[in-house]
Amino acid sequence: MPQPLPAGHSVATRQQAIRLVLDGNSQRQAARHLGVANWLKAYADGLPPTLPGPDGPVEVAEQDELFTFIGEKKTKSTS
Repeated sequence: MPQPLPAGHSVATRQQAIRLVLDGNSQRQAARHLGVANWLKAYADGLPPTLPGPDGPVEVAEQDELFTFIGEKKTKSTS
């Protein structure tokens, strides 16, 4: 008699999906690549809306290079 497969995705597949998103892939790319669209969306929906902030005052802050480049661009676009 055939045995049913366990429900859900393996822990390894779930970890790989999270790793793909953390490495810069979109949720859609990771979900399509691994076939875990519903699980990945449910996991993302369960995360807190924002990360916790620092406990004390911030002493050093780094500015993103793209912001600096756009803010300091000398020439205008020709298109």
